[in-house]
Amino acid sequence: MPSVAFYTLGCKVNFYDTEAIWQLFKKEGYEQVDFETTTADVYLINTCTVTNTGDKKSRQIIRRAIRRNPDAVIAVTGCYAQTSPAEILAIEGVDLVIGTQDRDKLMNYITDLQNERQPVNAVRNIMKTREFEELDVPDFAERTRAFLKIQEGCNNFCTFCIIPWSRGLSRSREAESVINQARQLVESGYKEIVLTGIHTGGYGDDMENYRLSDLLWDLDAIEGLERIRISSIEASQIDDAMIDVLNRSSKMCRHLHIPLQSGDNDVLKRMRRKYTVEQFAEKIKLLHEAMPGVAITTDVIVGFPGETEEMFENGYAFMEQMGFAEMHVFPYSKRTGTPAARMEDQIDDELKNERVHKLIDLSERMQLDYAKKYVGEVLDVIPEREHKGSEGSGLIMGYSDNYIQVVFEGSESLIGELCRVKITEAGVNECRGQLVRVLDVHSASTARVEAAPQPQAMQA
Repeated sequence: MPSVAFYTLGCKVNFYDTEAIWQLFKKEGYEQVDFETTTADVYLINTCTVTNTGDKKSRQIIRRAIRRNPDAVIAVTGCYAQTSPAEILAIEGVDLVIGTQDRDKLMNYITDLQNERQPVNAVRNIMKTREFEELDVPDFAERTRAFLKIQEGCNNFCTFCIIPWSRGLSRSREAESVINQARQLVESGYKEIVLTGIHTGGYGDDMENYRLSDLLWDLDAIEGLERIRISSIEASQIDDAMIDVLNRSSKMCRHLHIPLQSGDNDVLKRMRRKYTVEQFAEKIKLLHEAMPGVAITTDVIVGFPGETEEMFENGYAFMEQMGFAEMHVFPYSKRTGTPAARMEDQIDDELKNERVHKLIDLSERMQLDYAKKYVGEVLDVIPEREHKGSEGSGLIMGYSDNYIQVVFEGSESLIGELCRVKITEAGVNECRGQLVRVLDVHSASTARVEAAPQPQAMQA
């Protein structure tokens, strides 16, 4: 039986894409083996280019695969492959570079390569692509949450970001295809679906009269689906229709990831973000009204070119005022080819790191404050696995609908079930809880409806 080993760098979308590519190999009779410990016939590296470190790490992994089995077919896909195919093909031993499209043709290329070893550059101009690449993932190794990719690419062209050049312009997956796959996932036993994409909230921008909010209502109607989570959405995409779904659907998780990037208007303008801090704050206020207790998590870039001490302090105060449930903090990383890389006043690394640490401390404080509000409350938790580091101790962990990581005593048979858990102790990264009872799906739906805030009339 031929074997394939995968290595994925980067974001959730990449992990989804790798799962989808594995389905293609599986259909051709391949078995999947461990990248680090087993020699494979084919190595597929799914690369990332969000930072220069992403490029560097991708090259290291490609070389590692070549050393593991010089006779294997080495295929490279993903964002770095899309933007720098020549750089990758220059590595002695690489057979195929395929970028972020045409992956449905992957197996044909692999077969050709096994017959005749001639390095292939299969990367096309991504900017000309207007079709969503249909790659299904009917099953995931992680049994409790299924990822469903609904969108690809981005039209924003923020000045710090290389992604439109590696993923192309925004393209939405046909609604019918999304609904069908969601049904399939529910039939496979998944209770939670995480909608993902490069710019998930831009779903429907390329469609006639059908938006993300319409898709959410269609998913809401699927029987047996308990939770719908959106991986990320921009503040500018939260309109009245979106607020209405969050307000009235009992399946929408009380957790939204809304990238802020900077808490200062001058910096936001230079980043070419499509909002001011005042507009951002207004959207967050509406969300808290529509969905009491909602956890808002965010991304922040520190040390953007020209960020003065005053701009940083402004941002710090704004983030504190927003009371995020968690912040993902990144030091600004220069991407060759982006406008920000050519800007003057690049910030010194030492200063960047100092600011990063200040914001990480703030994030941990806000995370703890958010969790403390739920001590004594009962939350719905779907356990995912045994508690890391204490296997066999009878502890399991999972996430509540508002994205608190909860550890509690329970048997492994509860993994994937919907549990009511009382929070007993708050922590920064995880909280402790006590199992109250296991819900069967029917009673869960009614309990959720009773607990859901009643729809209020939309403010015009």
